[in-house]
Amino acid sequence: QVQLVESGGGSVQDGGSLKLSCVAAGGIFSAYCMGWFRQIPGLEREAVAVISAHSEITLYADSVKGRFTISRDSDKNTLDLQLNTVKPEDSATYYCAARRDGYCARDWTTPERYDYWGQGTQVTVSS
Repeated sequence: QVQLVESGGGSVQDGGSLKLSCVAAGGIFSAYCMGWFRQIPGLEREAVAVISAHSEITLYADSVKGRFTISRDSDKNTLDLQLNTVKPEDSATYYCAARRDGYCARDWTTPERYDYWGQGTQVTVSS
């Protein structure tokens, strides 16, 4: 069983920056495709970014491309999401997720493709 714990959420002003982190325990972190999703109450969970096991593939939602950066450190079992130039519409609960299969780019925006989830960390962007 893999446990994922996010941190780094909080309040930030429009145009500011924030860094989210996710620490993984259990499983084989270095073999998993890892993703970040976000969700606003009442809406579906939305894919933000994904990174393959060896960081050779990174994909981003159009809404965050050029502003957010996903990265991972397999020595430390950590996954990060750097949020720059944030906007009020980035406000949401952010979740990290791990996927065991090797097809990181396939259906990467589909939450059902991921096997493990963290509990989420809240990001609030004020204008």
